[in-house]
Order: sequence, then C-alpha cells, then structure tokens
Amino acid sequence: MPATRSARQRKASAEAGPLAVVRIDVEPDDSFAYKISCTHCEVPRPGTGTRAWSTRRKGEDNGYMAAMDRWIFHLSGQHPDAEAPCLAYLDQAQARVQERREAHG
Repeated sequence: MPATRSARQRKASAEAGPLAVVRIDVEPDDSFAYKISCTHCEVPRPGTGTRAWSTRRKGEDNGYMAAMDRWIFHLSGQHPDAEAPCLAYLDQAQARVQERREAHG
C-alpha cells in the first residue's frame, strides 16, 4: 500500500532537517508535487520583493528524489555547517546529476 501524503511529508521533513519546510501538494492529476523551502534564504521575486528559496518537483518517487537532491545541493552549498539526515546522500545526488548530464549529452 502506498504511503499517504501526510506520511510522505513527515518522512521528507525528517530527512530534510530543521532548515526545511516541506509541503506535498496534490496536483489535478492526483500526483504529488514536492516543495522544500529554506527557512533562512530569500530570493528576489520580480515586482513583489522576496520569497523563501524553494524547489518544487512534480511526481511520485522521482519528484521526491529530484526535490531532495536539489535541497541537498542547497544545504551543502549555502549552509555547509547545517545538519540534516539527507546530507548523507550527497554523493548519490551528485552521481544522479552526472548521469542526467551524460544522458543529455
């Protein structure tokens, strides 16, 4: 039985660590969209000031992996002293990016 949205959100929040706010939305096609926001970083928002840095990826497991990979890169680059369980997967995230680059060549 697939995990519920709330269970997935709890797991992703625990993995992402204390600097993250994780939200999982349900898309019109009933798929999940994973959004991870940083509680410390802001980026410019054209015409309206700033907003929290975030990544959003649609899809079941692929969306989770893509969003978490991007979050891992954000943490390791912008918050090198941060602690989060997901940082244990930095090498795997880098390998996935390299594989995608080689595939699109």
